[in-house]
Amino acid sequence: MGTPHDIAGAMRRAVAVFTRRPDMGLHDDVSARARWRDGMHVVATHASGIQIETDMPAELGGSGELPSPGWYFRAGIAACATTAIAMVAAAEGVALDHLEVDVGSRSDTRGLLGMRTADGVDIEAGPATMRVAVNLAAADVEAARLAAIVETALRRSPMQGALTAQPAMTVTVNVDSALGS
Repeated sequence: MGTPHDIAGAMRRAVAVFTRRPDMGLHDDVSARARWRDGMHVVATHASGIQIETDMPAELGGSGELPSPGWYFRAGIAACATTAIAMVAAAEGVALDHLEVDVGSRSDTRGLLGMRTADGVDIEAGPATMRVAVNLAAADVEAARLAAIVETALRRSPMQGALTAQPAMTVTVNVDSALGS
């Protein structure tokens, strides 16, 4: 487990490398591959072989026994924010005693079902609103400084950035007719 000192040192080394070689900062992230198993059961696999499984609630055709993809989306945002906050705190020499991030959202399931409003407007499938609640503590550190650390960290969080910047998405569809027979 990395101490704040270890984390800050690793970050300083990374900054030194990327200062000398900015081209090394841009890279392809490890992709996630999801495979439909049956019903609403999906298995996503990391290049390391680690897998997560998703399902949907019974009301939407699933078993309701596993987290939904939307929950993993929120969990990813929460984990990324938590990581970014820990990194910024370590870089600033702040030893956190407690850090917890809760991410929630409000969604209209009708969008997922392809429904429209009464006046024919498509209902957005994504969350209508999201909230991030951060609970943290550090001995002898003022609340204003901790709030500033959170603000800085959330600006640096890649998941937060993906939500606010909405990066371009390229979609490729390959149809394997041999599998459909």
